Amino acid sequence: MRPTALLLATLSALPLLAQADACIVHSQGTNLDVKVCQQNRSIPEKLFRDGFCQPQLKDQKVQVTFAESCPSGAFGVCENAQVQGAPYRQDIHYYGIASDARILQPFCESQSHGQWRKP
Repeated sequence: MRPTALLLATLSALPLLAQADACIVHSQGTNLDVKVCQQNRSIPEKLFRDGFCQPQLKDQKVQVTFAESCPSGAFGVCENAQVQGAPYRQDIHYYGIASDARILQPFCESQSHGQWRKP
């Protein structure tokens, strides 16, 4: 087998969850406008796209777009956040009102067991 073919065969055998994948969730409601981006680390691709990236928020308009990675401009990132009750990990990028970090950072560190970072 040629080296190029061997490399392609090896890459195609890697699990799907190793692919970079992100979803940008923009929700709007009465007096509410929130934008986050979830960067997948270890969630199976189908579960990430069909579950984690499809929030059901009552009385809110939700728009989801997918990207290879989260865009710049976040005021904070909860890195390596763990989903409660599951072994899965993701990075959550927060956009909008920077003062929300005072609530989001403690939640990130205590509930999600993540590391807070200011980009």
